[in-house]
Formats: sequence, structure tokens, C-alpha cells
Amino acid sequence: MAQILSPLDSTFFHLEDGHASMHIASLAIFEGPAPSQAQVREAISRKLPLVPRYRQRIRSVPFNLGRPVWVDYPDFDLDQHVHRVSVPAPGGLAELQDLMGQLMSESLDRDLPVWEDWVVEGLADGRWAMITKLHHSMADGISGTDLLSTVFDHSPEPGPAPEDGWDPAPEPGAAQLAAAAVRSRARVPVREVAALAHLARNPRSTALQAWALGRGLAGFAAAALPVSGSSLNGPLQGDRLFRWTEVPLEDVAGVRSVLGGTVNDVVLAAVARAFRELLLARDEHLGPHAVRTLVPVSVRREDQHGSPDNRVSAILAELPVEDADPVDRLGDVSARMRRLKSSHEAEAGEVVTELADLVPPAALASALHVAFRVPHRFLNAVTTNVPGPRSTLYFAGRRMLATYPYVPLGDRVRVGVAVTSYEGRLLFGVTADAASSRDVDVFLGGLEEGFRELQKAALDRQAGPPRDA
Repeated sequence: MAQILSPLDSTFFHLEDGHASMHIASLAIFEGPAPSQAQVREAISRKLPLVPRYRQRIRSVPFNLGRPVWVDYPDFDLDQHVHRVSVPAPGGLAELQDLMGQLMSESLDRDLPVWEDWVVEGLADGRWAMITKLHHSMADGISGTDLLSTVFDHSPEPGPAPEDGWDPAPEPGAAQLAAAAVRSRARVPVREVAALAHLARNPRSTALQAWALGRGLAGFAAAALPVSGSSLNGPLQGDRLFRWTEVPLEDVAGVRSVLGGTVNDVVLAAVARAFRELLLARDEHLGPHAVRTLVPVSVRREDQHGSPDNRVSAILAELPVEDADPVDRLGDVSARMRRLKSSHEAEAGEVVTELADLVPPAALASALHVAFRVPHRFLNAVTTNVPGPRSTLYFAGRRMLATYPYVPLGDRVRVGVAVTSYEGRLLFGVTADAASSRDVDVFLGGLEEGFRELQKAALDRQAGPPRDA
């Protein structure tokens, strides 16, 4: 049976164009030797019953009468999704970065299930990698991590394979899709009445929700003020650059315990340092409204883990790139994040997304295409931080050493940062538009320096003032 994409999943589907490919991804590094293609196929095949979306594709509804739907794909062929490639010698960081950028620059084939894996051979030190791409309409960061933990194993020896009773339903025709969409739209007033009845039965809760929603919407309205013009915004050209780095989680926790804030505050302070370095290198403005980043916030409940979809809202945070002192920068980030969390922006964003269900799909699709292509200066960065796998993962008996996340670019945003965790480290993936951000290594260096200077400041504070001679 066809399943309708949620309003947010549908948004990611509609936002994709020739310049903005809306896939998320991960670059996982493994101990060698690389498995054979037959071993890779076997390892993925045995997990397919646990990931129904891997054998479904997205179908648009004629005339946009309804949101797109997931349908079984009877012609599913694993060979169309599992690929193999070798990096040129010497198989170092530069060669792997070039390959990752090339693969991230290519959109997924939306006539097929929207995912693919690439086994990468030829890495130095006998290692190998697996690059996994998923369309953002299939998963957000947390469900993507859940998916990684499902497809990979939690021990070198995989457990028994689940029974595969897949029996694909026939794909619906255009007329069936249109008729189902009309019936679904007809049920919207019924859902509205039920929702209103629930609100009427819970007046105190309704009043509190309305108050929180009002504060959140006020916060979003304040963010409608434009940021300072800079090269961080502008048209995207299609090709992507990808860089990565990592930092011990213990070091970040040490900074937090001495200088205050949260682990995420320390991350954002280092990201602010990276944007500061990039703008300085470009001889651009460093005022208090120079960089505003979208920070996704999960609204996924514990019982919703494992659901292949998007359950996120967002807050809009201005990064204090004007602060030269790392301690001041962290303090400003912490204060701003506390205000944003208390403003209920994330809750307001979730409500706004749900209200999109009431907008006719054709009008919503047209509005999205226009809204995300008109020049603006409301937002010029994205920074997403998602907890990674909680235990060591394996694939085909090989231990995963690291996994670097990839965040797509859109909405005229030319640099994005994704963060995850694994085996006591924070792992960063930096995405950049190749045409406008060839200097992305300046950003990466600023990010690494941001952590070094915060760690030094924490150590200096612990040591106390210097003693008199």
C-alpha cells in the first residue's frame, strides 16, 4: 500500500533541483582488507527485511493533487545501488576527499529507490571505506544513524538473518494515485475537527501550547531580519567539496566543565571561529549579524526511533564571529542558545511544519520552489549535531573506525557543517559549494584552531593566575 510522505519529507523532495541535491550521506572508514563485492551484497541483502524503504521508491501524484508517496518497487535490483570504486594512488586524504566530493555532486536517481552505497578500495594502510547516500526525504540525521546501526553489525560475527518475506505490492497507476490523493484531502477537515475537539477538552494545556507557540513565532519573526551581506550566500553551482576532521569528546567535555555551556555550545563556538577565519581571509564584515546558522532540533520521541522519516524542527542562531576572544565567544554562544531554547522556536517550527498539511499540495510545491530560489539574507549557514552509534559497528566482519557525516546544501547556503559522535570522538563533515568556496580548507583550519584555543583557555583557567616571581 502506498504511504504518503510527511509534509517535511515532501519538502526535501520538492527542494531538489540541478544545483541542490538533497541527499544526506556518511563516509565510513573500516579496517581492511576490503570485502569482495559478493560479501558486500550478502551483508546488505540480509538486512533488507529490516529496511523496507530500501525497496521502495517515491512516486509523484499527477498534477500535485497530493504529496508524493512511497510505493514498493517490484523491479528492485541490488546491483543498481551497490557500487565499487578505487581511489588513485597513493590513496591518501586528498584522493578520498576528491572522490567524496565527486560522488556528493551527483544526484540520486529518483526513478529508483533513493539510496546507494559505494565501496571504496585503494586507501592507504590497507583500509577501505563505504559511502552511503540517502535522499533526505527518507531520513533525518537521527533516523540516518539508526539506519546505519541497522545495516551494519554490532559484532564481527553477524547474528541470524531475519526472514525475508518481501512480496511487493503492484505499483499504483496515475489514476489510482490521483484518486487516493483526493480521498486523503477529503479527510483533512475530519482531522481538523478531531484536533479542535482535543484542544477543547484540554484548555489549560492548549493555553500553554498557544503561549509557547506565540513566543516561538516571535523568535522566528526576529530572525527574518537580514544578516549582513557576504559571500556565504549565493547561487549554488552543483559541484560539492567535502572535508572532515575530528576531536576527542573528552577534550570537548573538559572545555565545557571548565568554561561552562554544553557540548553543543562548545561545538558552535568552534564553528563560529571557523566562519570568523573564513570571513577574515575573504576580507569581509565581522559584525554581530554576519552569520546566522540553522540548527536542526530533533522532535523524535523515544518510541519513534527506527522510523525512516524526518522528525526535526530548527532554531536560528547568530554566531558571534565578531568575538576575537575564545572564552567570550563561548559565553556568547551559550547565552544565545539558552535564550533560543527558552523561546520555543523549535516547537513553533514543528507546528508550522504540521500546518503545511493543510495547504493544497500543488500550492505548497510551487511556494517552495519560489521561496528557496529568491535571493535573501535570512540564513547563511547550517550546523547539525546528531549523536552517533553508541557501540562499535562492523560490516562484513570489519570494524568501523570512523564515520564522517555529510549535510546537503540548499537555500543559497554555501557552507554546511555536520557533527556526529563515535568511539569517544566528535567527527565533523564540512560541505562546501565548489564554485564559491574553494577556500574551504581555511574554514576547516579555523574549526580545528577553535577547539585548540578553547582547550588552551580551559587549561589556563585551571592553572590559575601566574605566580609572582
